[in-house]
This record gives sequence, structure tokens and C-alpha cells, in this order.
Amino acid sequence: MVRNSDDALIIDRVFDAPRALVWRAWTDPAHALRWMGPRDVPAISWSADVRPGGAWRGCLQNPRTQEELWQGGVFREVLPPELLVYTFQWDGGTETLVTVRFSEEGGRTRMHFHQAPFADAGNRDGHRGGWSSAFDRLDELLAG
Repeated sequence: MVRNSDDALIIDRVFDAPRALVWRAWTDPAHALRWMGPRDVPAISWSADVRPGGAWRGCLQNPRTQEELWQGGVFREVLPPELLVYTFQWDGGTETLVTVRFSEEGGRTRMHFHQAPFADAGNRDGHRGGWSSAFDRLDELLAG
């Protein structure tokens, strides 16, 4: 389920995988590299020092144009395997804050994703499309 407020993107999703595995997919750069980014602009580089104050950095690349889209931020809160809070910023862009909560549901994992603030609905909706596609890829990775 995707919900929006004027300046926030909220996505609730259930993955058919244990919480520890979903957590690892988010926090292990080797796993994140396999699903981060939308299907048509996947990640080609990913690093993360997953601890409060640790930095993360990633690059998505459009395979048709070879354009690279760099992004990064800093982890604010890390509570394994329940909570990730980190800043998100495209190079040269405006910073947002991402909060991801993971809860166990009978062997499955409910993810509550929140990103804000967005300057406008167009920017928020662009991120909604990108994250939704990335979460589809994550679902496929977890199923495999």
C-alpha cells in the first residue's frame, strides 16, 4: 500500500521472508546492490557503514544513456532488525529523511517506509515510482 501526504511518501509492504533476511537485504551492501534502484535504472555501486553516524553512498545508472545518478546520506538510528533512519540526498539535491520499520508477522516481514519532506508532489511521486520498483526487485530477491 502506498499513501502520500503533501510532503511525505509512505509505503507499507509485506515481504514473504523473515525479518532477519529483509534486514540483511537492506544493510549488507552486497545484497542492497542487487535490488536498490528501479528496474530500469539499477544500482551499480553501493556502500554503507550501517551505524549511527555512518555514511552510505550509492550510484544508479541508466543502461540506455549510461547516466550515473549518485546519492548518499548518513545513518541517524540503527536498531537491528527493527529500525533504520537515515538521510537521503541526490548529489546536488535536497535532503530528506528515510525511516524504515520492520516487524515480524508469522515468518513474514511488514516494512513501513516513510520519506520526507519533499518540496513538491512531483518529486515525491517520482520517488514513489522508483521505490516501488526497487521494492518489487527486493521481493524477487527475497523469493529467490
